[in-house]
Amino acid sequence: MRIAGEGMGSGGVLTSSIQSAVVKREWLIRLALIVVCTGFWYSPLNMVSFPLLVVAWIIDGGLRRLGRAIQLPLVQAMLLLCMLLLAGLSWSELPPDGRMKWLKYFVLLMFIPFYLLLNRQRLPWAMGGLVAGYCGVLAMGVYQWQVSGVQGIPLLGMSYLSFSAMLGVGVIVAVSFVCTCQSVKWRLLGGITALVLIFVQFHQSGRILLLATFMSVLLLIFLRYRMVMKKMLVMALSVVAMVVVFATSSAVFQERLGQLRSDIALLQQGDYSSSLGYRLAMWDVGMHAIVERPWTGYGTGIPAQYFEQAIVTYKDGLYKDLPEFQQTSHFHNDWIEIGMHIGIPGMMALLFLFWGWHRAFRSGQAALLGAGLVGFLFFAGLTDTFLIFSRTPVLLLLITAMTLHWHERTAKPDGI
Repeated sequence: MRIAGEGMGSGGVLTSSIQSAVVKREWLIRLALIVVCTGFWYSPLNMVSFPLLVVAWIIDGGLRRLGRAIQLPLVQAMLLLCMLLLAGLSWSELPPDGRMKWLKYFVLLMFIPFYLLLNRQRLPWAMGGLVAGYCGVLAMGVYQWQVSGVQGIPLLGMSYLSFSAMLGVGVIVAVSFVCTCQSVKWRLLGGITALVLIFVQFHQSGRILLLATFMSVLLLIFLRYRMVMKKMLVMALSVVAMVVVFATSSAVFQERLGQLRSDIALLQQGDYSSSLGYRLAMWDVGMHAIVERPWTGYGTGIPAQYFEQAIVTYKDGLYKDLPEFQQTSHFHNDWIEIGMHIGIPGMMALLFLFWGWHRAFRSGQAALLGAGLVGFLFFAGLTDTFLIFSRTPVLLLLITAMTLHWHERTAKPDGI
């Protein structure tokens, strides 16, 4: 009898130990989700948070569920793009200065462990972390603008472009909420939030990202109210009127508008040493390079080096002095950048990525939100290499993963 009792006691201790281990594992996973959602704004912290996310994913048995993620077209597109970039190394050479911005494309893969770790119980923790992090960064940015008179957030190493992009994403999420929510109170709150965010965005110097936000909002209005023409026109005109009011009252926007006029005047004199001229020159050289090697590109990691070498002789050296105006970093266009790396196959993979991204939102019953955010990605990527921004793609990936899990709590699709 004593022996049996000892056996039962051992079994109870073992069960308690297992339960304790499960609880500790769950808290580690939730900690990893919170750290990623709140800490990705500070890029150096990603060196800790992303490995922690992978460790949490592995101990949660994520490798066994990898096939579930690979079924998503978005993940397939990410893997295809990354494999093509790796293949492009075989006909490339590392730049002498060690610049490897192309590695930032691989940050997209963090979506896989994050998506597979989420479930109904963990989702509120991740959402809470993301909202808290966003609000905290927003407060810091507003403080820098209002009190310190500085754009961006130097403390986080966040440029005005990254801050403006973050604001644009917030505007699109808020407007999408207004377009789909049935509650008047919540729609009012969403509208006020969108107005506040876009007002702050007008006081940052990212004019292209501001235009991308504006175009994306108009796209949302068209998709939501295209069957009700009168309402669509009223809302679109309201947005245009709001933009005019904010634009005329923003000294920063007026300054950037004046800079645009100055850039155009320099171009008319054949001087490309300006923000606009520099982009036009890079696109010219980039398109020429893609036409020369359409199917392979010049190899992963080569674009910046190619530009500096090509401008010496291209068009009789018309652009040869541009590296003195600005250090060559990328081609200020997602499509040309990828085409320079790995040619048309890479550009097709990028198209597949955008399609898969919107498909993910559709499957999460949030096609309207997906159209707005993917539209923002597309518009912003026409004048900058938006996919290698260090924060905004991560923000969009986190929103995408949460949307895919949130649809289990909702019943109504948005009909797009």
